[in-house]
Amino acid sequence: MAITGLNTLLYSSEVDALYAVMRDVFELPHEEDGGGWIHFDCPPTTMELHPGPPDFGVPPGDRVTQAVSLVCDDIDVTIEELRAKGVEFRGEPIDVGWGKVIVMVLPGGVEMVMYEPGAE
Repeated sequence: MAITGLNTLLYSSEVDALYAVMRDVFELPHEEDGGGWIHFDCPPTTMELHPGPPDFGVPPGDRVTQAVSLVCDDIDVTIEELRAKGVEFRGEPIDVGWGKVIVMVLPGGVEMVMYEPGAE
């Protein structure tokens, strides 16, 4: 048996607006299959297993058990650039010891974590 990839699905009630963010704001390479599915080529990917769910300043009933996270080199600069392009965030970055974390709120209520890894 061989696992040959990792597929991530984001469901949104505003899929066209979410598509525009991924294409125009995050500038991810993409292709459309003509059937309403849009495929984005993502940067290097890892899958990590952690005890959880994570806190990230979110009330216990609202915490997620899976997360799609974007990684950046400088979270403060990246937040500023993304806010200028209309991306909304929940609060301000939180230092969680292993890095700085913030939650983005994307079209259709899709929430995605973005983080800057700390020094190891």
